[in-house]
Amino acid sequence: MADESAPSTDERRSELRSPARIEVRFAKADDAAKALRAYSLNFSAGGLCLKTRRVYTVGTLLELTIAVDGQTFNLAGAVSWARSGAVGVRFENLSAADKTRLQTLAASLRRAS
Repeated sequence: MADESAPSTDERRSELRSPARIEVRFAKADDAAKALRAYSLNFSAGGLCLKTRRVYTVGTLLELTIAVDGQTFNLAGAVSWARSGAVGVRFENLSAADKTRLQTLAASLRRAS
């Protein structure tokens, strides 16, 4: 029997996700759970899975900042799925330069895992 609470986004992803614990900061305090930061469970150039205690509605827009490997990314994303303890965030409105940088970062994280 399938777990109906699990997200069914695998077939819709265009980017391979890799396990990665990346600190994520929220631009707006009201978007944060109890602090202004959280951590990813996995990451790709197209989005990430974010561990959080806060409940988000699918479609909620978030402004995030991630810093990893000496690079900082200011990203906009939309919650694409939500369940207890985690949300999937799909990056939106990426510039071509940010998309390329995220793809390079994601490839580096895949090699490291």
